[in-house]
Amino acid sequence: MHLIGFDLQVIEEGRTEGWLTVEEKHQQQKGYAHGGLIATLADITAGFAAYTLVPEDQHVVTAEIKVSYFLPAIGQKLHAIGWVLKQGRKINFCEAEVWDVIEEEGKEPRRRLVAKATTSMATVFPQ
Repeated sequence: MHLIGFDLQVIEEGRTEGWLTVEEKHQQQKGYAHGGLIATLADITAGFAAYTLVPEDQHVVTAEIKVSYFLPAIGQKLHAIGWVLKQGRKINFCEAEVWDVIEEEGKEPRRRLVAKATTSMATVFPQ
């Protein structure tokens, strides 16, 4: 998370959100944010949302993630939000959204939903 510059700013029970300022290293052709980066942001926010709901002696890992991409991310910032839809003893079902924020001088920033993810986060019981 820190290696890519993602800042998780909101951590609540079952919900997290964070921001990333897009740099050249995050981009692919035409300046679009790389799809792997967007999937990573969705995975981080959903995973931490699930983690807030498990006891301290337990952990969560991604069991499955499906990301649907709607638009190429062209904004200067990315905003990711993750939340738990249903908590279970062994699996937490989560969703995440990734938005880009397009800033133009003299205008209000424009937000666009660029991807949505559904995830299953498995609870790990350390030995």
